[in-house]
Amino acid sequence: MKQIIECVPNFSEGRDHSIIDRIVTAISTVKGVKVLDVDPGEATNRTVVTFVGSPEDVCEAAFRGAAKAQELIDMRCHHGAHPRSGATDVLPLIPISGISLEECASLARKLAERLFVELGIPCYCYESAAFKPERRNLAVCRAGEYEALQEKIADPARRPDFSPEGWNETAARSGATNVGARNFLVAVNYNLNTTSTRRAMAVAFDVREKGRKAREGGSLTGKLLKDENGQQIWIPGTLKGCKAIGWYIDEYGIAQVSMNITDIDATPLHVAFEEVSRAAAARGLKVTGAEIVGLVPKKVLLEAGRFYLTRQQRSLGISEDEILKIAVKSMSLDDLKPFNPREKVIEFLMQDEAEEAKKHRLVRMTAEGFARETASESPAPGGGSISAYMGALSSALAAMVANLSSHKRGWDDRWKGFSDVAEKGQALMQELLDLVDEDTAAFDRIMDVFSMPKDTPEEKAAREAAMEEATLYAATVPLKTMEASLKALPLALEMALKGNPASASDSGVAALAARAACRGAELNVRINASGLKDPRPAEPLIARAAEILKEAEALEAQILEAVNSHINA
Repeated sequence: MKQIIECVPNFSEGRDHSIIDRIVTAISTVKGVKVLDVDPGEATNRTVVTFVGSPEDVCEAAFRGAAKAQELIDMRCHHGAHPRSGATDVLPLIPISGISLEECASLARKLAERLFVELGIPCYCYESAAFKPERRNLAVCRAGEYEALQEKIADPARRPDFSPEGWNETAARSGATNVGARNFLVAVNYNLNTTSTRRAMAVAFDVREKGRKAREGGSLTGKLLKDENGQQIWIPGTLKGCKAIGWYIDEYGIAQVSMNITDIDATPLHVAFEEVSRAAAARGLKVTGAEIVGLVPKKVLLEAGRFYLTRQQRSLGISEDEILKIAVKSMSLDDLKPFNPREKVIEFLMQDEAEEAKKHRLVRMTAEGFARETASESPAPGGGSISAYMGALSSALAAMVANLSSHKRGWDDRWKGFSDVAEKGQALMQELLDLVDEDTAAFDRIMDVFSMPKDTPEEKAAREAAMEEATLYAATVPLKTMEASLKALPLALEMALKGNPASASDSGVAALAARAACRGAELNVRINASGLKDPRPAEPLIARAAEILKEAEALEAQILEAVNSHINA
């Protein structure tokens, strides 16, 4: 899975748009980073910027943004309604996909150190990046705001984690930056079939982690209860990592429970939806839908879709688009306005359509277009891409039989086993579809070498080395096709033995396609390896290809035997 992180820096300027634009431009200069949102606030004199990309690119963009803010913002002149301690006040790194919170925390600490070493900016590390337990709380790091920073730097117990020995011109101008790592925050509003703010607030108190103040007799109007130290007693709510309030929205004419889920691992979106629905029902109310505010990682909706499919005892081995559709409909995310995942999911917004089209040129064709492109005078796509496509079709057929079997009347208690097979088939299908274009890309790499110069001995040597490397890669790709196609055969065998007998022939065709994919890819391993001047690097590839082909043929025979037993029964 591609690693993606989000960064949401808050800069202490919300009024001068020329300054804001220059900071955002500095962030945007990093190729691979995509700025998703810029939200300036005049009263707070603060701008929140949201951007995403690979960990390396995001950290570089964050550094450039902080450097530009240091250049343009003088904290000695800053005033605003929001607490702040520096020109770049907070700089959180947030895992989106393919990376853990702990890895983001490590990146945040390194970023804080770089900001201090290269720019002289004092830095606190907070939340998951904190070096000290008490500094997990941002409020502790920012206590006293910018005005207290000189005093804090002089105090060894309170000075920033990366700090000058004493007050200096850089610290005076830039203030301190709080660099941290936290989970993604999901902002969501739950729509209620009521106009009562008080009842919406009651539901919010029931579910939010903080809960509600304890009162005598458990009533809503009784005397507040305090402990022996005179401190207010609180009754915690049911959802960890959730903050919530109730309010009335004039635009919609309904009350909502407005929630921030600050820990989507502890409380996934669908769990919160179910619990708010339960709490609302207990008070005679109904949640009619939910409204996601801002953006979400794709996994949030995929987890929700899989949850509701599992509840229905339906196969999870369907396309991501279908899973997302189940999530949207199950939580009525389109209750108030249309909900388009392509406009709300971070990974989709990051996609460069031109790059995606180039990367997946073949698999985005129609079936007819792919066939006609293969039949043209162009040497690619050729046998390697066709082999990968046959493997993809084999995996697709295995998934299809599993999905059909999971829905067979009388087999409800077996749905999970079939669902597992379908999920594996879907994953293999995607892997092999990617290999369709990768095989053609490998051929293109060889063609590119022919355009390299060869006028000097050095150029000839470089060209020869590049040709060897490209040729070896071209032999490696069909071996990957063989490895993936081989994995499709046990799925087809399981479906031939246990799946719906009416689909036995489909399992047989899956076997034939997978074995053909392996045989065709093996030919491509050998023919590409034969182009090497030094055949030794390809010897393990050829040996492994022979092993795979032998395994594939044995599995094919077992599958066809099982299929024929069904057909001839």
